Amino acid sequence: MTGPNSRAEAQARFEAWLAARARNVPRVSYPPELPITPRADEIVAALRSPRRRVVIISGETGCGKSTQIPKMCLEAGRGVAGRIGVTQPRRLAAMTIAARIAEELGEPIGKSVGYKIRFQDRTSRDGYIKVMTDGILLAETQGDHGLHEDDTIIIDEAHERSLNIDCLLGILRRLLDERPDLKLVITSATLDTEKFSKAFKNVPIIEVSGRLYPVEVEYRVPDKEEAEDKDYVDQAVEAVEYLRRDKPPGDVLVFMPTEQDILETCRMLEGRKWPAVKVLPLFSRLPAGQQRLVYTVTLPKIVVATNVAETSLTIPGIRYVVDTGVARISQYQPGTRINSLPITPAKVLAALGRTKARLA
Repeated sequence: MTGPNSRAEAQARFEAWLAARARNVPRVSYPPELPITPRADEIVAALRSPRRRVVIISGETGCGKSTQIPKMCLEAGRGVAGRIGVTQPRRLAAMTIAARIAEELGEPIGKSVGYKIRFQDRTSRDGYIKVMTDGILLAETQGDHGLHEDDTIIIDEAHERSLNIDCLLGILRRLLDERPDLKLVITSATLDTEKFSKAFKNVPIIEVSGRLYPVEVEYRVPDKEEAEDKDYVDQAVEAVEYLRRDKPPGDVLVFMPTEQDILETCRMLEGRKWPAVKVLPLFSRLPAGQQRLVYTVTLPKIVVATNVAETSLTIPGIRYVVDTGVARISQYQPGTRINSLPITPAKVLAALGRTKARLA
């Protein structure tokens, strides 16, 4: 049986719960060395503004947007009436970013900050920030169509434009009309932010510069006989040998297009038996414990990865990058109606990108 008294009691309990959450919000600070830190006041003001339902932030890789924007949401008063949901394209990024934010707040993972990936949930009912893969958030819309557990959604790495991200953006655009309390933050590392702005009624974009370092580019072009005898795996291994022999010490990141190529490259590099050097594979299907080794290993390391390390992660200590110049990209064949994953040279991908830009 319900009545005015029971409704008043429920409202009083809800207000007491909100007040308790507001008192327990962890204290926020920002690392001064990150490029996004000087823009913190501007971003927090935009998050506090009731007229800015959508905030789009364009920041170069390494500016600190993935770890600092959730804390800026906390400073702006978000995360009290509901959690701050942060999406990442990959499991390793979700776990790593959650651990980093928790460390900066001085708390263990799973208290104020947690993560949720497939088969693993390290979140708390009293938490404020929940980092998850975009697939997890999309799955949650099936049971909670309005995403009422969250008062803020951050779509990070939106420039990857996966099917999950595009579906989430469409759902969230509808939810903004249904939930006036919801705040949406979209971050991107490329110039595609103009498309996101147009999709959400031309909202303004906050641009953050990244950390730029001088980069020396060297091309190793094999002669015709070598090209016939050696594939890109052999050439990448030779490039690593060259770096170990002729360059100052430093960690190496090698990009390979497939999981099989990664395992073969690691086998060949381990066969060199370099003393005190750790060879680490990194790809999406690798167990989470082995993925985390790229952060925990203190020995000089050679990381052989797919593009999981290109846009989703910042691996500390990398001084040299060996790029094979090829990538596995999903392609749809209209004639056969078949999706394929061919290994394509980067110069072909660049030409396709320019053609698409002209057609658009």
